[in-house]
Amino acid sequence: MKRPVVHAAAGGRLGDADPRQEAPADLRLLPPAMAAWGAAALAIGAPGRWTGAGVAVCLLAAAALLLVRGRRPGRVAVATALLCAAAGAACAGLHGADLRRGPVPGLAERYARVTVELTVTSDPRLTRPKVRGDQLSDAGVMLDADAVLVTGPDGRATAGRTPVQVFATPGDHLASWQELLPSTRLRVTGRLEPPTDGDVRYAAVLRAEGAGPPAVGGPPTGLQRRAGELRAGLREATDGLPSDARALLPGLVVGDTSRISPELDEAFKATDLAHLTAVSGANLAIVLALLIGPPGLALRAERRGLAARLGIPLRATALLGGVLTLGFVVVCRPEPSVLRAAACGVITLLAIGTGRRRSLLPALAAAVLLLVLYDPWLARGYGFLLSVLATGSLLTIAPRWSAALRRRGVPGRLAEVLAAAGAAQAVCAPVVVVFAARVSLVAVPCNLFAELAVAPATVLGFAALGLAPVAMPVAELLARCAGWPAGWIAAVARAGAGLPGARVDWPDGWPGGALLAVLTALAVYGARYVPRHPWATAGCTVLLLLAVVRPPPLTRIVTGWPPPGWTFAMCDVGQGDATVLAAGDGTAVVVDAGPEPALVDNCLRDLGVTRVPLLLLTHFHADHVTGLPGVLRGRAVGAVETTTFPEPREQSAFVRRTAASARVPVVPVAPGEQRRIGPLAWRVLWPRAGPGPVTGEPNDSSVALLVRIAGGPTLLLPGDLEPAAQQSLLRDNPALPPVDVLKVAHHGSAHQDPGLLRHIHPRLALISSGRHNMYGHPSPRTLAALTTGGAAVLRTDTNGAIAVTGAGRALRAVPRGQDLTVG
Repeated sequence: MKRPVVHAAAGGRLGDADPRQEAPADLRLLPPAMAAWGAAALAIGAPGRWTGAGVAVCLLAAAALLLVRGRRPGRVAVATALLCAAAGAACAGLHGADLRRGPVPGLAERYARVTVELTVTSDPRLTRPKVRGDQLSDAGVMLDADAVLVTGPDGRATAGRTPVQVFATPGDHLASWQELLPSTRLRVTGRLEPPTDGDVRYAAVLRAEGAGPPAVGGPPTGLQRRAGELRAGLREATDGLPSDARALLPGLVVGDTSRISPELDEAFKATDLAHLTAVSGANLAIVLALLIGPPGLALRAERRGLAARLGIPLRATALLGGVLTLGFVVVCRPEPSVLRAAACGVITLLAIGTGRRRSLLPALAAAVLLLVLYDPWLARGYGFLLSVLATGSLLTIAPRWSAALRRRGVPGRLAEVLAAAGAAQAVCAPVVVVFAARVSLVAVPCNLFAELAVAPATVLGFAALGLAPVAMPVAELLARCAGWPAGWIAAVARAGAGLPGARVDWPDGWPGGALLAVLTALAVYGARYVPRHPWATAGCTVLLLLAVVRPPPLTRIVTGWPPPGWTFAMCDVGQGDATVLAAGDGTAVVVDAGPEPALVDNCLRDLGVTRVPLLLLTHFHADHVTGLPGVLRGRAVGAVETTTFPEPREQSAFVRRTAASARVPVVPVAPGEQRRIGPLAWRVLWPRAGPGPVTGEPNDSSVALLVRIAGGPTLLLPGDLEPAAQQSLLRDNPALPPVDVLKVAHHGSAHQDPGLLRHIHPRLALISSGRHNMYGHPSPRTLAALTTGGAAVLRTDTNGAIAVTGAGRALRAVPRGQDLTVG
C-alpha cells in the first residue's frame, strides 16, 4: 500500500505555496508511556514483594517475545511496553522503599516527639483557617521537606533522607515561615504522625511545636536564592496593583499563590480556571513561542520569532530555549504541569536543534515516560493527569473539532479557541469530579474569555520578573500594564462564579467520573446532529442558560421555595446562624452570616436578595461572622453593624478587614437603637449601655432585636444570649410583648432562661444547628420546654432552610424541599 505524500488534513495540493505536509500522527511511544505510567501507579505504595514479582513477570514476558523466532513488529512493540512497565514499577518500588526506610515511619506510628533536621523541598503554602465551633483556627503554613537527621525520644540520632510534610502554626511569625526557600536547612521539634489517608508521598507528617520563627540551620543554595529574589521582585513590582491583579499576576507568571484570597481561589475553581494559577504548560509555550515563533515554521526558512529577528542560528535558538526552560522550572518550581511542559519543550527544542522533524504527540508521550521514571509519584497525581489529558486533547481532539466547526461556517480563529476550550473541558471534567464532586457549567465560556488576556499578562509579567532586579521602575510599569489583563481574568472568574448555577454537585469518586465521561461522550456524539435540529438545539441552549442563571421567579416555581410573600427566613448554614428579613423587592436585612461564605451566598441567591442595606452581626464568634464574604459577594451592602464587645479579637479583625476590602463601613450598634427599613421596624434590646457583657463572654454581648414587620409577624432575635444575659434583658425590658416567632438562642442549647420563654410565649420557634454537631444542639430539654409552651419547633438540621409567611392565624413556616407547613 502506497503511503500518501500529503496528509489528508493538509487541505492543499503538493506544490502549493504553503502545503501542510503533516505526516500521520506517530503513536509508537504511547503504549510504552502508558505502560510505565500504569505500572508506576500500581507499584507506588504496594508491598515490595508484589512489585518485585510484577517486574520479574514483565521482564520474562518481554524476553520471551524478543527471543522467539520470527520476530514481528507487533511483538517488539509489546515487548517494549512490557520493559517500560517493568522500569516504571521498579522506579516506583525504589521510591516507595524510601518511605519505609529509617526510623520515621515507626516513630510516626507511635506519635513520637522528635527533633528533626530538614531540607526544605517546596515553597511554604498557607493553610486555610477553619471554623471549629465558635472559633476560627489560626493561620498556618505547610511545606514539603526531606528529614535528614532524626533524633528520637531516646536521644538516638539517625541520618537518612525521608520525605515528610511539615505543618506549623507560627502565630506572629507567619511571614518568616513564608519566606523559606527550597533547599533551606531547618531544625524542627514536634510530633510525628502517620500521613493522611491516600497521601503516599510522605512517610509522616511533622507538626512543629511552638509559635516561634523557623530555626534555620543552613541557607538555601545560590540558585534557589536567585530564583527567590526574582519571585520577590515580581511581588514588589505588583504591590501597587488592584487587589485581584496584585494577587493573580504572580500566580499566573510563576505559580506564586501566596496572595490569592480564599474567595478568589474559590472563584477560579468554580469556573475551572484554576490551571491559570498553577503555571500550566501554556505559560511556557507562550514564552517559547515568543522566542521561536510559530512552532510549525520553526524549521523552515520563513521561521519567525524573536530569535529569527535577531539573527540567532537555529541550534543556538534551541540552546537558548533550553536555558529558558531550565530557568522556567527553577523559578516556577517543579510542579507537575511545569515538569510536563518543560519536558515537552526540551524534546521539541532538541528536535529543532538536530534538524529532525518535530512532532508534539511523540514529545508528550516521551515526556510522560521520562517524568514517570524520574518521579513515579506523578503517576498518582491528579495535577499531572489533568495536565497530560489537557495537552493530549489539544493535540488530538481539538484540531478535528476545529475543522468541523470551520466546515459549518465558524470563523477560523473562533473555531480554534472554541474547540480547544471544549476539548480540554470534555477530557478533564470527569477527572475533576473524582476529587471535587462538582461540574462547572460555565467553564467553557469563562476559559474563552480568560484566554484573551492570558498571553499579554504572561509576557508582560515575565518581562517584569526579569527586569525587577535591575530596573524596578520599569518592572513596575510593565506590571501595571500586565495588571489590566490579569484583572480581566480575575473579573471573568468572579463573574462566572457569581452565577447561581455556575457549578452543580456531582457524585464523587471514579464512578462519578465514569458517569460524566459517558454523558460527555453521548453529548459529543449527539453534537453532530445539531445542524439538522436547530429548534431542539435552541431549546437545549435555553435550558442550559436557565440552569446557569436560575432566575429567582423560575427557581421558586420549580422548587416551591421560598413561598410567595415570605417575610423572614432562616438559612441552612450548618452549625451557625444566618437569618434574613425581607425589606422589599430583592432587598433584605441580614442578621449574621454563618460559618461558610458559600452557604449563606446560596441561600441569599435562592431568596433573590441582591441588596442588603444593613448586615447585622450579633457577635464575633466564627459561626456567625466568617460567612461574611458570602453576603458581600455580588451584592450592594450598605453597612455592617456589630456588637459593642470586640471579642474574639481575631474574628473582630477579620470582619473589619473583610468589610474594608469591600469598602463597606463597620459601625457598632447603639444600645436602645430603633430603626426602620421598608416594612421592617426594630429595636435593639441588648446589649445595654455601659461596659462589656454581664459574664465577660462574647455570647452574652449578642445584639438582641425585637422586630415588627408591617402586615407580618413580630420576632425576637436574641443571638446567642445565655441565661444570665436573657434574665437581664427581661429585667431591662419588662414590657417585652409576646412574639410570633423566636429565633432560639445559641442554636437551641440547654442554656435557656425558662422565664423569658414563658414571657414571650412564641408560636413558632426556629433553631439553626448543624447536622450531627458535636455539641448535641438542640438540647432535648430546650425542645421540650418550647413544645410544652405551645410553640411549633422547626430546626435547620432536620428541616433545612425555613421561610415564614403571613401573620396572625395565617402565620406559616415553610421548610425548603419538604411538604410541610407549620402554622
